Amino acid sequence: MPPPSAVASTDPDLAAAPARPRRRARRTTLVLGLVGCVVLLILVMLLSIAIGSKQIPLPTVIDALRHYNESNTDHVIVRSLRVPRTLIGLMVGAALGLSGALMQGVTRNPLADPGILGVNGGAALFVVGGIYWFGLSTLTAYVWLAFAGAAAASVAVYFLGSLGREGATPVKLALAGAALTAMLGSLTTALLIGDVDTFDQFRFWSVGSFAGRGSDVAAQVAPFILVGVVLSLFCGRVLNAMSLGDDVAKSLGQRVGLARLFVAVVVVLLCGAATAAAGPIGFIGLTIPHVARLVTGPDYRWILPYSMLLAPILLLGSDVIGRVVALPGELQVGIVTAVLGAPFFIVLVRRRKLADL
Repeated sequence: MPPPSAVASTDPDLAAAPARPRRRARRTTLVLGLVGCVVLLILVMLLSIAIGSKQIPLPTVIDALRHYNESNTDHVIVRSLRVPRTLIGLMVGAALGLSGALMQGVTRNPLADPGILGVNGGAALFVVGGIYWFGLSTLTAYVWLAFAGAAAASVAVYFLGSLGREGATPVKLALAGAALTAMLGSLTTALLIGDVDTFDQFRFWSVGSFAGRGSDVAAQVAPFILVGVVLSLFCGRVLNAMSLGDDVAKSLGQRVGLARLFVAVVVVLLCGAATAAAGPIGFIGLTIPHVARLVTGPDYRWILPYSMLLAPILLLGSDVIGRVVALPGELQVGIVTAVLGAPFFIVLVRRRKLADL
């Protein structure tokens, strides 16, 4: 007669029992981590509202939020400049973090970011074209030009990557995106070098900044980002299946081509709106998904919400640093994220092998 322990090890339910507490404990840890990210994000948002190029006492900032007085200049600065700027940073950060995670998942490319589908290149070309041919100079016009350019470039990349019998594979999408980005960059440069005035107007948009963005810009991009955020949070299971390869995903019942098209549409919504609101901002979409992956592992059901929270923390924190280090002026947030993000990403790559996607 076998010992009781041998009988227990052959029962599937009893064998799986020790793993269940570990899964529950890990799930609890990840949920607590999300709560911690929410708390940290709220603190960074409060710093973004309290700190600026003009010194405003903290009681005055709180009073502006609770009892707004239109005749008080400090209250106007807080409510009309800092609050919309913070909200735009929150939305843009969440959009860039989610879009980076989606891109890396759908292309299975650890270096994917909003540039890989030609989003930045298309937005830049449309903005330059609007300035060069139509003399547009308002930020509102730039928003819609950038959104249209990002959407057009993404559709072109997906069309080019879908040609052939295999359809839109990760490699073909990456190659099509790189080729189209190079072509769009050349066309943009050709327009810029021929007109100094166009170059002067374009360079302030291209650096990536929240300065001058008001509630009107926030209101215009908010619907697109909100829809993109909601849709992206339903992509976790699809990305988990696609990360196993197209053949395995199909065997699990996934319609790979349709799923890839759906994710691409969500990426266009998020990246297009974020780039339209703040210009092209690098390293957020590239770095944050890797940071989230270090915490959560390869499960996209957790990578996506962590990326959505960590990205605005880094973006708003960079914006606050940019306003502190260059008083009474400020460094554009696109410059600060590049300065902070590049060394961090190099250290991340050297200290840990990037996870297979």
